Amino acid sequence: MKKHYLILSLVCLGLAGCDSRIDAVNEQMAAIRNQPPMPIEPAPVFAPVPTFTYSAMQLKSPFLPSSLAAELKIMAGKRVYPNFNRQSQPLESYALESLNMKGSMRNSNGQILGLIQTPDGQIERVQRGSYMGMNQGRIVNISPTQIDLVEIVPDGREGYVERPRTLVLIGPEP
Repeated sequence: MKKHYLILSLVCLGLAGCDSRIDAVNEQMAAIRNQPPMPIEPAPVFAPVPTFTYSAMQLKSPFLPSSLAAELKIMAGKRVYPNFNRQSQPLESYALESLNMKGSMRNSNGQILGLIQTPDGQIERVQRGSYMGMNQGRIVNISPTQIDLVEIVPDGREGYVERPRTLVLIGPEP
């Protein structure tokens, strides 16, 4: 029993000798609250940006392949309307974003054909002049690494415009 009293008294002495860190933290927080507030720096003044007039509108776009640029130049100034009477092709029932270019090959005439994979895993062959996508996308050029096409989309003003799109070859999946 004396052992228990001895251990209990040692524990009480040990606890009494420790000062509380919470009191020190509370004192420090009170000192911080009593300090005067720091001044806020004023917002920086920005110099106005000089205006720039773009003068290269009539030049060839560096973002379009030359074959696509030539095709769009031919169509410039013409009214564009989708042909709803045309027989739709199988790849026109898929959104262009869901189609993947898987490769290309040449036929017996030397014409390059593109290989397109549909969302259900089927591979379809396309050639220049074929249509794909839901916006009447007409293929204007096929290279070994990409397919360039022109879609007819609403312009928001009760008309239509042609929009260039590109389907790029996707490598093997890891």
